[in-house]
Amino acid sequence: MTGRDPVDTDSAASAAPHPYVPLTGPDRAAMLAAVGVASTDDLFADIPAAYRRPELRLPAALSELDLLDELRALAAKDRAAGAYACFLGAGAYRHFRPALVDALVMRGEFLTSYTPYQPEVSQGTLQTIFEFQSLVCELTGMDVANAGMYDGASALAEACLMACAITGRARVAISERVHPHWIDVVRGYAGGRDIAVDVLAHDALAPGDAHACLAVQQPDFFGRLSLDAAAWGEAAHRAGALYVVAADPVSLGMFRPPAHYGADIVVGEGQSLGVPLSFGGPYVGLFACRDRYLRHMPGRIAGQTADLDGRTGYVLTLQTREQHIRRERATSNICTSQQLIALSTAVYLETLGPHGLRRVAELCYEKAHDTAERIAALDAYDVDREEPFFHEFVVRAPKPVAEINSHLIERGIIGGLDVTHAPGGDGTPRMLLCVTEMNGRAEVDALVEALRDA
Repeated sequence: MTGRDPVDTDSAASAAPHPYVPLTGPDRAAMLAAVGVASTDDLFADIPAAYRRPELRLPAALSELDLLDELRALAAKDRAAGAYACFLGAGAYRHFRPALVDALVMRGEFLTSYTPYQPEVSQGTLQTIFEFQSLVCELTGMDVANAGMYDGASALAEACLMACAITGRARVAISERVHPHWIDVVRGYAGGRDIAVDVLAHDALAPGDAHACLAVQQPDFFGRLSLDAAAWGEAAHRAGALYVVAADPVSLGMFRPPAHYGADIVVGEGQSLGVPLSFGGPYVGLFACRDRYLRHMPGRIAGQTADLDGRTGYVLTLQTREQHIRRERATSNICTSQQLIALSTAVYLETLGPHGLRRVAELCYEKAHDTAERIAALDAYDVDREEPFFHEFVVRAPKPVAEINSHLIERGIIGGLDVTHAPGGDGTPRMLLCVTEMNGRAEVDALVEALRDA
């Protein structure tokens, strides 16, 4: 493509067909006639001339072959998990994906699925949504789940807004140990609603009477599992606030679900459940709550019913978004569920089953603790083991984390996240490492040896 707008001038109507805009000259003339204007300039006359055709500053046009070569060269510069041993987590995790996931998800019936506006011709899509919701409820122990959010961070933000709508309060409390990017998203959502966000210190997680909710993460950003989760819920309820828990879904394969320690709303990032890293997305947010809060839930819910002949059918039983009801009564403006990604998580969970998911969680836990023990035995390294952890842990390092990671990448290892300046630090270099079932003995041996030599 060149830097010219595809509807730059009327002369384009008689030019050769554009490779990406399939309009012929007669097509364009018919469209202009239908809206009652003589030219594209007339069509955009309300836009000041100075802003109609800004310079795009694009590089020179390439042929398709040359473009593919350039993209391949750029992609080759990436250090991807799989090609490298990866110990980086912090919100996006490398887990095993059974071949069955892609075999089903990539089928044409699912790959082209979108919002099921017409339930009579969308039964397959609606059933997969219903199955996804049911599985999320089983994982979290909650009463009802929606069809999915954009990702875990937006799910947490929507949960905080939902708590404000339920309580009538305009202030939320959130633990400082929640993923910092998630906190930023909460602030972004809250800012447009004039909702205040108070980030509370870990040893002061007691919401006040003005707070709509207390939001925590379990395990937290540093991988730690708190034994005070139930006490936090009780503190929230004493203050008349809701208790919002952001949970790692894989950890729920072996630990008690948030419903068992008082959560009112449970959210999470579904990427760990059969979704590849994909350089950051698309992912899918999990969202579940108590039945009494059902009508305040954002997004949509698919339900199971029966037709006049008694045959099972599926429908959208709740869709309180602003495209469907009056804007002032909408609970969210989410435009579409991440249905294809949600289907991946559903297929993954159905393939593994409860025993399979538990085994994945156990492998993560066991391998992470074994790795932590071996690193702690190295001179000049110290592992934070004061609190229990799942599959991520903080390592105090003898030199800047950037230097260590540079050494690791030369050994074919993607290191951990630099959390030196995250809450709770004293300036000592700190690295957040993650170990999953994908990290075999050889990779762990290589990591320990590389850290010793760094």
